[in-house]
Amino acid sequence: MIHTTPSKRKDIHPFAHYADRLLAGGTLLPDTPDNVVEVMGALDSYGIVLDFYSINLIHIADHQFLNLFPVFKYLDGEINPAKMWRHFCHDRINYEYAEYTMKAMMWHGGGGLDAYLDTDEFRANCQTAIAAKIKFNPVLQVFHRAFPEFLIEQIRQLSYYSGLGQFWRVMSDIFTSLAARYRNGEIKHIPQIVEHVKDGLVADAARPITYSVEIGGKTYDLLPDSAGLTFLPDTAIPYVESIFFRGAPFLGTVSYNAQAQQISPDQSRFAYGALYADPLPIGGSGIPPTLLMQDMFRHMPDYLEEHYLKTVRGLGDVRVKICASFQRSMFCVTNAALVGLLPKGAGATDPEDIEANREFLLGWMDRLASSQLEAVQTP
Repeated sequence: MIHTTPSKRKDIHPFAHYADRLLAGGTLLPDTPDNVVEVMGALDSYGIVLDFYSINLIHIADHQFLNLFPVFKYLDGEINPAKMWRHFCHDRINYEYAEYTMKAMMWHGGGGLDAYLDTDEFRANCQTAIAAKIKFNPVLQVFHRAFPEFLIEQIRQLSYYSGLGQFWRVMSDIFTSLAARYRNGEIKHIPQIVEHVKDGLVADAARPITYSVEIGGKTYDLLPDSAGLTFLPDTAIPYVESIFFRGAPFLGTVSYNAQAQQISPDQSRFAYGALYADPLPIGGSGIPPTLLMQDMFRHMPDYLEEHYLKTVRGLGDVRVKICASFQRSMFCVTNAALVGLLPKGAGATDPEDIEANREFLLGWMDRLASSQLEAVQTP
């Protein structure tokens, strides 16, 4: 048993016990059979959905480069009558949610990717690629001269398409392998889930994030290896900050009228992310995450469906249930990220190192104070 040194903040921080729980090897989400089924079911389906999202985002970045009217961008290059018909009948994945997430991540920024997109080196890379792309397009040439920032901004956005697609590629593989272990009977407890996700994040922490396009048979680097962008600091941490914590207020749930003052003018104070969301409105139409819940419902594993059927409303409010399960799973992912980022490592034994880890966790507990963390402690 590791004994922690009392912190000056221990008596005043309302969530200090969660930091102590993590330091003792526990988890933010209680280890109960129901939580295991819900978290595994959510991550099982989420891993499948992220595979689709990742493929599509990278396809758009690579093959819809500076296409100002990408009508077929959601078809992943498979343009045929059968797929188009299914698409028009909405028998498809809601790729709009992937774009919504990308735009939220780009808007909040943060990390090396965001910083690199404002460098002179990136602008030079853009100008080279733009010149090659519009070489035989006089209309775009005139447009580029009139609005020199427009196409560069489009490439910034395409870089986020690619960056998020590469991030989700890793996460999809982590969740898919986790689901396989669960089906094989290897995963039975929440700490095992957290450990698997943490190991996956650490294993790919230094994975390069690059982006190149091919124009006229020649490759143009937009995010080159030399930029030094990697998975954990430049996509994973900004993603957690932007999507888990900050998010964006949903239209129809709060007033965008500045006089109403329902939305903080300070982005850093936003608390609309996945860890704060109320599952009830997310089960309704007009709320972007509903699209994700629908995609997860389409790929919901049998064991999660059986679990929901035992509840009072069965599948009548399934999207709300999926959102609640998904939120629990995201606390596990957050748990894994926090343990992986401990400044002195999870195995620290020196009292000063343990205290440094505790102060690090208390800083994040400040962020979680108004989240749904307390709500997920009960079934």
